[in-house]
Amino acid sequence: MTLRSLTIASALGAATLAFAAPAQADIVVLDFEGVGDQVAVNDFYNGGTDGAGNSGTNYGINFSRTSLGIIDEDAGGSGNFANEPSASTVLFFLSGGAATMNVAAGFSTGFSFYYAGNATNTGSVRVYDGLNGSGNILATLVLQPNGGNCSGDPNGTPFCNFTAFGVTFDGVAKSVDFGGVANQIAFDNITLGSSTPGNPGVPGVPEPTTWAMLIAGFGLVGAAMRRRTRLTVSYA
Repeated sequence: MTLRSLTIASALGAATLAFAAPAQADIVVLDFEGVGDQVAVNDFYNGGTDGAGNSGTNYGINFSRTSLGIIDEDAGGSGNFANEPSASTVLFFLSGGAATMNVAAGFSTGFSFYYAGNATNTGSVRVYDGLNGSGNILATLVLQPNGGNCSGDPNGTPFCNFTAFGVTFDGVAKSVDFGGVANQIAFDNITLGSSTPGNPGVPGVPEPTTWAMLIAGFGLVGAAMRRRTRLTVSYA
């Protein structure tokens, strides 16, 4: 999968997340490092493995089959994105309307993340109190296009601007849908327990107008099939 042209325009909002279970009381940051290129995340963070047999820390969090990891082409992957908050893997999807994250123990207060998209398509994030995007909607975010005006890594145009976003909500959440146009939006450093997303490798947050990600010319998996493309996200 390759990211080619992804724009993301978003704003960083206050978001704090706390897990309902004691084991999830601390801040948790999902940076997707270790997930295979264009491989389903699956139970990588749930005591199991991704679609390629890789495993990560067990946070009791699993992802739908449409939720894929993609690695920056600069690191040997197929993604044409750049300036990701933590190198070199991000979350995206190639089919369906969203990537769904399930947190069986639940979490409260809020959550945060970075997203990058193209210059024309919006994205969305919805927080539910049931698993698999079911039950009541606790929060809805609209992610505006923010691709283009790239600087730094020349291989990430236009998916080079990752915007930080956070939200607070009432109740206990058990799932989140990360939506938008398939192969046109990417997410990274999904953070539970803080209104500010974890950003271990980035000195600052780029201007919203400079973020863009796309696969293979038009999406996250473009360039590799054209070489692999990038993701696009827009806040609600």
